[in-house]
Amino acid sequence: MEGTCSHTAMPIVMRLLAMPELRLDPLRNEWVAYATERNDRTFLPTEFCPLCPSGKDGRSEVPLDTFEIVVFENRFPAFGPDRRGGRPVRPASTGCEVVVYTPEHELTLAHLPTDRVRLLVDVWADRYRELGSRAEVAYVYIFENKGEEVGVTLHHPHGQIYALPFVPPFAQAELEASGLHLEEHGQCLHCSELSLEASGPRAVLAQGSMAAFVPRAARWPYEVHLYPRRHVTSIADLDEAERWDLARALLDVAGTYDRHFGFSTPYVMALHQAPTDGQAWPQAHLHFEFYPPHRRQDRLKLLAGVELGAGTFVNDTRPEETAVQLRKAAAARPERAPRKSSARQ
Repeated sequence: MEGTCSHTAMPIVMRLLAMPELRLDPLRNEWVAYATERNDRTFLPTEFCPLCPSGKDGRSEVPLDTFEIVVFENRFPAFGPDRRGGRPVRPASTGCEVVVYTPEHELTLAHLPTDRVRLLVDVWADRYRELGSRAEVAYVYIFENKGEEVGVTLHHPHGQIYALPFVPPFAQAELEASGLHLEEHGQCLHCSELSLEASGPRAVLAQGSMAAFVPRAARWPYEVHLYPRRHVTSIADLDEAERWDLARALLDVAGTYDRHFGFSTPYVMALHQAPTDGQAWPQAHLHFEFYPPHRRQDRLKLLAGVELGAGTFVNDTRPEETAVQLRKAAAARPERAPRKSSARQ
């Protein structure tokens, strides 16, 4: 029987057809998500922000007068229940959450107070534990998309969390490589790399128990990886002091980008950590990866034929050279509020 949903006025039968779906590509043995409803999601609104607090009777996703950090289910999830014969075969919760960092629309992660970022670390750890405890969740993927250049549809500072029923390919590849290294050498591969990079020519900054560097095989021109020096498999394993250091280091990395480029820099920030599938993952080592799309102030690095068709990245810069530039920016103090990007492709 056809009906309507009051939230979107979309016919219920259409919403069932639009339900997110996972399909396995047998040629690559990779999962592909289909979420056609996202094609109609809110896109760069100018008069109303769905993530701003709108009061008790407000129209936004946050009907509060104010808040510190808010987490809620994404109205347009990329992942949903698996279906078999048209019926869900796992719980209806999408496992796609939005994390709103602040009620202040114009702020970015780089300009949040340190204690707010420290609270954000706790929120991430809480969601990792909670979502990871679900039997159907194999991996808790925490990330932030910042800037129109990486596809952001809402400018209000926020991140996302996907509770995935599988370990995603990049994380799986890292785990397999690190697992082999652990088996052959008795040491975590990430720990080995960290010992070389933290004080090497590609080092960018240090903040107590945290170290950031441009990886020696960086795919993106100004890619930065941020690690805890201690071997911890997930964000939930960080102690109090490490969480404060992480908060400061995140501010440092984001601020370094803004100072280097001279504007509020777009990026993708991704957390890699241990899967939550019930197995032991001693080779996992928590870390953050930042991928800014800029190769210089007025040019973007786009994925083209070699990257998309062959899976091999071509980098227009050398990691040692970009690390020098970022170290200089990390040591400088910001002089004024960053302007917006005006990059061309």
